[in-house]
Amino acid sequence: MLSRAYQKSPKAVLTAAALALVLASCSGGQQVGRQITLPDPPVEKPETLTPAQREHRRILAAYGGAYNNPKLEESLNRTVEKLVAASERPDLHYKVTILNSPAINAFALPTGQLYVTRGLLALANDTSELASVLSHEMAHVIARHAAIREDQIRQAAMVNRVASDVLGDQQMGALALAKSKIALATFSRGQEFEADGIGVGISSRAGYDPFGATRFLTSMGRSAELRAGSSKPDSRNMEFLSSHPATPERVANATLNARQYSAPGPGSQDRQSYLSLLDGLTYGEDPSEGFVRGRRFVHPKLGFTFTAPDGFVLENTPQAVFGIKDGGDLALRLDVVRIPADQKLTDYLQSGWIENIDAASIEEVRINGFKGVTGTANGDPWGFRLYAIRFGSEVYRFIFAAKNKTPEIDKHFREAVNSFRRMSVAESRSARPLRLKIVTVGPRDTVEKLASQMGYADRQLERFRVLNGLDVNDKLKPGDLVKLVVE
Repeated sequence: MLSRAYQKSPKAVLTAAALALVLASCSGGQQVGRQITLPDPPVEKPETLTPAQREHRRILAAYGGAYNNPKLEESLNRTVEKLVAASERPDLHYKVTILNSPAINAFALPTGQLYVTRGLLALANDTSELASVLSHEMAHVIARHAAIREDQIRQAAMVNRVASDVLGDQQMGALALAKSKIALATFSRGQEFEADGIGVGISSRAGYDPFGATRFLTSMGRSAELRAGSSKPDSRNMEFLSSHPATPERVANATLNARQYSAPGPGSQDRQSYLSLLDGLTYGEDPSEGFVRGRRFVHPKLGFTFTAPDGFVLENTPQAVFGIKDGGDLALRLDVVRIPADQKLTDYLQSGWIENIDAASIEEVRINGFKGVTGTANGDPWGFRLYAIRFGSEVYRFIFAAKNKTPEIDKHFREAVNSFRRMSVAESRSARPLRLKIVTVGPRDTVEKLASQMGYADRQLERFRVLNGLDVNDKLKPGDLVKLVVE
């Protein structure tokens, strides 16, 4: 959504900025939030809302609002009713909200408010897989995990405060804090395993295939690998302090839990009925929030577009549009800020929002009719090309970063910014989201043939298999329903 950026601190260290560019673009997480949303929604007085209502509003704002699909909502509610009746707490009440986000995510508030993104719904392939997600989130509510974790955090903070302040030993305080972080991470991983176990039991008793959790977690892992591309960073240290167990661990744990209830096969999967509900579902980013098509970023609502340099992979996030190339040696960031109308762009570029700018490099430019200013900055081994472009009442900031920046690389950065332009009315109107199309497999259809119809220029076969939960050796049967992503 490329949200408006407000600086809490007047300066940013360049090497930290470069690292943030790379990390944000390399993230293997599944969450992708809204992009550039203007204007800001009106803020209600805090005293008029309960804590749960405030959290609900925050979640809606972070995940693109609610996605309106009455048929899917009705199906979700029916599934939840069956799960509640089979749970340890049939007296609890739940309300499901579908979030308008391509992220693959689901979570619950202690009040019983359940959230599922349309990205998660698109990845699931039958009702049992969806039931495994819903029952997992219900398990967090039943086990009061949120309240327990808050107690753990308060205890950890108290231990650190006693060690640092009362005892006056900074080193002991740092050690206590490190230990408490490990304990908290382990505790949260334990919560996830517990919720997996409770959830599998609930879905099985409700009549769903208990191996739905195994299938869906496997699809989540494959989707994360697809999104990460060919890079395989060593994430063992990250997993150690991760709040969620690594996906292979959860798959193995879910399988062990499922085997306590049945062998693979029994139980309701309801694939055909579930997939039929997904026909026409918006897939990926919503055009009203801006979206990526290859190297091009398009925002029909705000009426602009730009194209990244050759080889860049773009990602639209809640903070900005990020791009990365060559494993992180080249990166870009586009965000938007609001500055006083009478402030000169040359003054803004030197106002302290980024350090080590070469004053001699600053020059005023025109980018397809828009006033702008550019300059360079350095933070060894990083080199930066910066732009601030006035577009209506906003200023769009491009930050290009390169290790060992050369004149040729800088030329590509300049060419990318020169692609920043206003979209025509016809372009804005014709920009449509990707959507799911549910098709019936014909007698002559193969995985390869159907995959060629996917609305992507790259990795069509791999995307098709991940989306449909197919392994490399899986074959299609005539009459089966499968998902395609089309424009």
